Amino acid sequence: MTIQPDPARAQADVPVDAAQHERAGLIAQAHQRSESYGLRPYESPDFCPVLQSELKTRIERSQSLFTYALPVMETLHDQIVDTQSMIILTDADGLILHAMGDDDFLARADKISLRPGSEWSEARRGTNAIGTALAENQATLVHGADHYLEANQFLTCSCMPILDPYGKTVGALDVTGDQRSFHKHTMALVRMSAQMIENQLFGNTFRDMVCVRFHSRAEFLGTLVEGIVSFTPGGRFLSANRSGQFQLGLSNGALQAHTFSSLFGLSMSQLFDAARAAHAGIVQLHLPSGVKVSARVEWKPPAAAFPGGTEARHAGTAGATAAPRSLAAGPAPSPGLDELDTGDAQIRAVIGKLRKVIGKDIPVMVLGETGTGKELMARAIHADSGRRTGPFIAVNCASIPENLIESELFGYEEGAFTGARKKGGIGKMLLANGGTLFLDEIGDMPLHLQGRLLRALQERAVSPLGSSKVIHIDVSVVCATNRNLRELVANGQFREDLYYRLNGLVVRLPALRERSDLDVVAARLLRQDHGGNAADEPPRISDAVMALFRRYHWPGNIRQLGNLLRTARLMAEGEAEITADHLPDDFLDDLREPAAGMTAATAPALAPGAMLPGAQPTRLAEVEAMAIVATVKAHNGNISAAAKALGISRNTVYRKMEEARGLPHQAG
Repeated sequence: MTIQPDPARAQADVPVDAAQHERAGLIAQAHQRSESYGLRPYESPDFCPVLQSELKTRIERSQSLFTYALPVMETLHDQIVDTQSMIILTDADGLILHAMGDDDFLARADKISLRPGSEWSEARRGTNAIGTALAENQATLVHGADHYLEANQFLTCSCMPILDPYGKTVGALDVTGDQRSFHKHTMALVRMSAQMIENQLFGNTFRDMVCVRFHSRAEFLGTLVEGIVSFTPGGRFLSANRSGQFQLGLSNGALQAHTFSSLFGLSMSQLFDAARAAHAGIVQLHLPSGVKVSARVEWKPPAAAFPGGTEARHAGTAGATAAPRSLAAGPAPSPGLDELDTGDAQIRAVIGKLRKVIGKDIPVMVLGETGTGKELMARAIHADSGRRTGPFIAVNCASIPENLIESELFGYEEGAFTGARKKGGIGKMLLANGGTLFLDEIGDMPLHLQGRLLRALQERAVSPLGSSKVIHIDVSVVCATNRNLRELVANGQFREDLYYRLNGLVVRLPALRERSDLDVVAARLLRQDHGGNAADEPPRISDAVMALFRRYHWPGNIRQLGNLLRTARLMAEGEAEITADHLPDDFLDDLREPAAGMTAATAPALAPGAMLPGAQPTRLAEVEAMAIVATVKAHNGNISAAAKALGISRNTVYRKMEEARGLPHQAG
């Protein structure tokens, strides 16, 4: 007997649209496949994840996917934090390679083995977004009772397969949450994030080839919707991304019969000439359909390629060691410390301290909340140092799985472990030789690797895994963390000797809410996202919106502000200024958080920044602290539950509890 999903339950909270009938058919077919695999709805989930050694091997097999997906997952996580959800990356078989999300939801997910090392194919788990998306090779929403196994029906999941530049499925990106927290925009976020990963894979695959980025609207160049098509320097077609295929009206298979000339009606030498002469690096091309598009041309030829030839001359300064750039544009240097001085006295003081130690071989430790711009500051230190012509290598110690950090930092020899690439891998410390090594989230480095890092820094030498040779290195080290390293040292979670080796100069970046230059930062972020073209001004931020910005607590700091402005700019397209109507709903909801000391159920609606009648600032802070501390205690220390009860974010709870420690009257 074929098990059909209950339409009433399957459609609960899911908006009905023209595609709903098609989705119901897809779910029904997936249930039929699930039954054919011998699964039964009442069965318990499979709790047999692969061994850590096998997981490490699978990650190595998907190394490029893994590398480019992690920063995208972090950005996506910033947008959905505190929504009872998690983000998942899988390989082409549905094996979970990496996951991140809200701590309390991760604990619930672990109970059904929704964690790294577990396979979520349809054959193992029945109908689920990961397995069904991979089986159907299309974006898939599986909500509530759509899941074949009853144990999984508390979930709502949105998944998008990830394709390599040749159209082969290499993995999937999924957002899974409590089915009661379903949001219709989640799938759109997943689609955009998956496309971002695909574009990164595309650029990496064809880094030595000619890439043409195009769109019928110039303002969409540099965005996710731009088409990207790659050619050999001689003009032979290699591949196009999803948007490129759509705009050209041809699949990758059909495009194989084409050349640059047959698609755009120009020779490659004419293209290079046009790119070098173009204003702002934008050339005008015509698609086979006759549609006129704006395009940027990138080419980074290999060293000594085409010596003296026409195409080498047109490549200009795009040498083998440079990142791919528009042929008409010179190399864009990283911003130095002066460019980070936007008027805030605290930032200016930090820059003054840094100037005194740059080039003196003194390690720098940058402290600050998530999103305050620690990596940007590290890049500015590098740009102003004598190592500016050397590499800047960043390592996020929190985003790399524990079992890969050692090989990532120190490299490995061929055969060092199962699944390792032939000829081994170069570690990040060696890649940084002659330049700067930036160790972000150093407080999350596993304790057993801290000793090896200390030894490498003291001896200025590394030994790759599986090798007895010692390679001497010359690196400048900048570290960053949002954690209290002194507390970690006291608790035995961070080596004291490494701590004193790394904190030669410690500087703290202020949170965005503590800065006096919010308007300057916002305007700069808006212009950077818009492309920085003075001839095409972005919309201005209205005074009313800036007033809202000044009242907001910015738990995600500059990163959150940048994401918000990117959304607002797109919403305000064609208008002169950004108003409150262009701001995301969740931001406006945060501004309407309940007043201090009151629960979500009892608080009256107050304007942002308003005080309780008759309350003095100090007394109000005490009342707020008492209410938050008491609520956390009432929920047995569960920060997420307390935040939900108070109607505020988890970041706000953490911040207010930290502030409460310094108040004279605290809840006991």
